[in-house]
Formats: sequence, C-alpha cells, structure tokens
Amino acid sequence: MDLSTLPVVGPLLHLGADLLATLSGALSPVAGPLGAALAVVLLTIAVRAVLVPLSVLQVRAERDRRRLAPQVAALRKRHGKDAERLQRAMRELYTAEQVSPLAGCLPVLAQAPVVSMLYALFTHASIAGATNTLLEATLAGIPLGHSFVAVVTSPLWVHAWVVVLLLAVLVVLVELTRRANLRWNPAAVPGADGAPDVPGAAATAAIGRFAPFVTVVFAAIAPLAAALYVVTSAAWTLAERAVLRPALA
Repeated sequence: MDLSTLPVVGPLLHLGADLLATLSGALSPVAGPLGAALAVVLLTIAVRAVLVPLSVLQVRAERDRRRLAPQVAALRKRHGKDAERLQRAMRELYTAEQVSPLAGCLPVLAQAPVVSMLYALFTHASIAGATNTLLEATLAGIPLGHSFVAVVTSPLWVHAWVVVLLLAVLVVLVELTRRANLRWNPAAVPGADGAPDVPGAAATAAIGRFAPFVTVVFAAIAPLAAALYVVTSAAWTLAERAVLRPALA
C-alpha cells in the first residue's frame, strides 16, 4: 500500500516535499549540490528548536526522578523480591509526587512524524501524483534516498565512506549522550552497595546499555536524508542537555 496516496498523508507529503525543495533551492546558490542535505539539517534544527519546551519538561522529569531516587531505592530494598509489588509501589510514588514517567519520551514521540515524513519523501518516486525531484539530491555523490545498505551493495560503494563517517559520528554522539545520562541519573546496579538483586534487573540493565544504539541501526537502513536528521538531532540532544541540566538542576 502506497501511503502517499492516502487522503491526508498525500497532501502532507506534498507539502513537505515543497518545503524541502524550496529550502534546497534557496540554499543552492551558496551550498551548491549540498543544498538539499543542508536543507534537511536546517529542518532538523528548526524542529528541535520548536520542541525545546518539551525538552525542558523532559529534563525536569529527570530531575524529579533523581530527587526520588532515595525513595525508589528504599522501595527496591523493601519489595525487591516481588517485582509486581515493586512496580505498583513505584507507580504510587510517582503519582503522589506528580512525576510522569512518560515525560522523558515526549521529544522522541514528537519527532516521530517528521522522521517518518523524511523516510517517505526519500523512498517514493512520486508524491501525490507528482514526480519526486528530491530523489535527485545527493551528498558527496550519494543520493539522499539511498541507505548505507543500498550504497555498499551497489556501484556507489566507493562513496560508502561518507555514510560510514556519518554513522561513526552518530555512534560517538549516542555513547556520549548515554554516559551523560548515567552521570546525571546513575542507574542502580544490582548487588552494588547492598542494593537487592531485583528479578530481571540484569536484563533491564543490558537492554538499557544497548537500546540507544538502535538509532544507529535505523540510520544504516534508512535513506541518507533520514540518517542526516538522526545525526543532527543526536548532536542537538547532547548540546541541549549540557545546557538545560545545569540550568534546571
């Protein structure tokens, strides 16, 4: 099923295509063939700037959870052997303190439609019946509609270093963000400092260690335009947290 033919999705994609094409055209006299890629970067910055209020809510929620960490540790010690009771007690604590566990997901959820739009814009030959000229845009010889996987399995593999470099930057950004998150809100290590070994805690810790790198996998299989968005957004997140966390501590 072609989502671009749906009554609501089609016009939205057409609007997004027109926006990127206009921005690319405005940047081309200065950026040349990099105009489309730069347009994606600027779109990312604009989206993240609009979402700053949600990021503030996210950091405040992190601050509140940090404040409640001693109480959470006490609950873990009291109910460590009963995972269901522990989860219920933690929900009651967050409710009583008016702390939303979902606040940390708001910026990611808000960006999902934009990433989905970019993915669709650079994977459809036509948008709302019109030829998709965005597919002609390139970055260092690689069409913005090609993924890393598509590049390395095609004659364009000689240009794969561009995407490899982009993915390497993303890996570094994700790891720096992960470490910054741990410094801001250290995770309880099962068995450390007398903390009880909560059932499933080791598995949860392992998932938490590697889950952030799912974005790297996505960037490798998504169109290069979507990968540019992800890398730019990751850089924004790292810088934004460095500013907001001390300010809201």
